[in-house]
Amino acid sequence: MGFIFSKSMNENMKKQQEFMLMNSRLQLERQILMQNQMREREMAMRIAWTREFLKYFGTFSGLAAVGLTVGAIKKKKPGFIVPLVPLGFILAYHYDMGYGSLLQRMKGEAENILDTEHSMLEVPKGPLTFDDLEKARRAQSKFFTEK
Repeated sequence: MGFIFSKSMNENMKKQQEFMLMNSRLQLERQILMQNQMREREMAMRIAWTREFLKYFGTFSGLAAVGLTVGAIKKKKPGFIVPLVPLGFILAYHYDMGYGSLLQRMKGEAENILDTEHSMLEVPKGPLTFDDLEKARRAQSKFFTEK
């Protein structure tokens, strides 16, 4: 009689473990999806910000180019055109970021770093451990006394 009872208990426990495993897997998949969607939304906002910035900075650069060119012609000083060089680089960078292939190149370089230069990603003194955290917590705690 006890054997039958323990057998059904073992089956129930096994079913419960399978359910918990399935539930935790589902929760992890949802968490991964949520984090990926949040990352995609953040990237979309960053690209949108760059495109919006480009509109204003492009207008500013255009007006500055016209003004500096007119000033250089009227004053007969070609040095007035020099500030257009850095403005042009900044404008080109933001255009490449918003509409060009900068993000694809950055992604490719990041993948290259992950594949070939993984040692550059290591944190100083290695990964943080529970013992490191506990030691720091004890050092800062005013209430904890060691025996």
